[in-house]
Amino acid sequence: MNYSWKRNLFILWLGCFLVSMAYSVSIPFMPIFLTEHLGVDNHLETWTGGVFAITFLASSLIAPFWGSLADKYGRKPMMLRAGICLAATYFLYFLVENPYQLLAVRVMEGLLAGYIPASIAIVATNTPEKQVGYALGVISTASAAAAVIGPLAGGVISHMLGMRETFFAAGVMVLIAFLIALFGVKEPSFVKREGKRSSVVSDVREAARNRPLMAALAIVFITTTSIMIAEPLLTIYVLQLGSSASSASLHSGIIFSAVGVATLIAAPRWGKLGMRIGYERVLFIGLLGGALGNVLQIVFHNLLGFGSLRFGYGLFFAAVFPALNAIIAQNTDHGFRSRAFSLNQSANALGLMAGPLLGGLLASQVPIPAVFVMTGVFLFGIALLVRLRVFSVAAPSAAPGSSSKEL
Repeated sequence: MNYSWKRNLFILWLGCFLVSMAYSVSIPFMPIFLTEHLGVDNHLETWTGGVFAITFLASSLIAPFWGSLADKYGRKPMMLRAGICLAATYFLYFLVENPYQLLAVRVMEGLLAGYIPASIAIVATNTPEKQVGYALGVISTASAAAAVIGPLAGGVISHMLGMRETFFAAGVMVLIAFLIALFGVKEPSFVKREGKRSSVVSDVREAARNRPLMAALAIVFITTTSIMIAEPLLTIYVLQLGSSASSASLHSGIIFSAVGVATLIAAPRWGKLGMRIGYERVLFIGLLGGALGNVLQIVFHNLLGFGSLRFGYGLFFAAVFPALNAIIAQNTDHGFRSRAFSLNQSANALGLMAGPLLGGLLASQVPIPAVFVMTGVFLFGIALLVRLRVFSVAAPSAAPGSSSKEL
C-alpha cells in the first residue's frame, strides 16, 4: 500500500477544518435560532445553557465506548461513522420546529460525534515517532483556523441565506469531510484486535494504572475548565472596556480571532520544539504563558491593549493541547490509543461543560477582571504542579505503555 503520513495529515487537517468550520458557522448563533425560529421568549439563558451543556455531557459519557470500538475495529471506521452522523445532525437542525426537538438533536450529536478525536488518534498512531509532535501541532491548527474564519462566514451565510440554511450549509461541510476521509485517509498500521471488545469499565481501570496518562487527562480537564471559566465572559468584558453595543460583536470577534491567528502561527513550532526539549517542558511553558496572559488582562483597560495581550496569550497557550496530545500518544501503545484519546475527549467535554457554569457563578459574585486573575492563578498552579512533577506526565524510560519503539 502506498502511504504518506504527510498526505494523511493534510487530508485529516482539511477534514478537521471543515468539521470545526461547521460548528463555528452555526452553533455560536444558537441563541438567535432559539428566539427567532423556535419561539423561546422566556428563560432564554437557561435554554441556551442547557442546549450547549447537554451535548458535552453526552459526549463525555459515550466517548470511551467509541474509543473501545476504534481500537477493536479501526480508527478510520469510527471517524467515518462520526462524520456521517454529525452531518445528519446538522441537517436535522435545519428541520427542528421546537426547542425540545433541538435538545434531542443536541443529545444525539453528543452521543454520535467524534470525528476530530478519531483524526488525532490516526495522526498519533500512523506518523513516524520523530514527527508526531509536529503533526499534532499542525492538526491542532485546523480548529484554530476555523475559529478565525467560521463566525464571520456564519454571519455572512446567515445574513444572505437565513439561520436554518446555515445549519444546512454546516451539514454539507461535514459531509465533504466524511467523503475526503472515506477516499483519502489511509490507516496502514491498524491490526484488528482479537477477542471480545473491552468494556468501558475495564478501559478506565487500565487507564488508571497508567499514571502519566491519568495526569495528562487531569490536566486536560482542569485546563479546559479554566479556559471556559473566562472565555464566555470576554464579550461582556469588551462592552465594559468601552465598546458600543452595536460594535461589541465585531470587537469580540476580532479579539477571539487574535487567539486563533496566534495558534495558527505558534502550534506547529511548539510541536517541533517539544520533539527537541520534551513535551513536558513545552507544556510547562505554555501553561505559564497562559497564566501570565490571564493575570495581565487586568492591566489593560482599552480594546487595543486587551486584543494585543490576547494575541500574546494565544502564542504561548498554543503549546498546551498539542503537548498534551503528544504526551498521551507517548504513554499509550497502539492497541489502547483510541481509547486513550476518547478518554481525553471525555475530560475535555467535561471541562467545556463545567467551565461556563463556574464562570457564570463567579462573574455573578466578583468583577470579571477578578475572574481573569483567578483563571491565571489556576493555570499557574497547574504549571507549578507539572514543573514539580506532582502531575508527572513524562514517559518512564521502560514503561510498558510506551510507544517509542512501535513506529
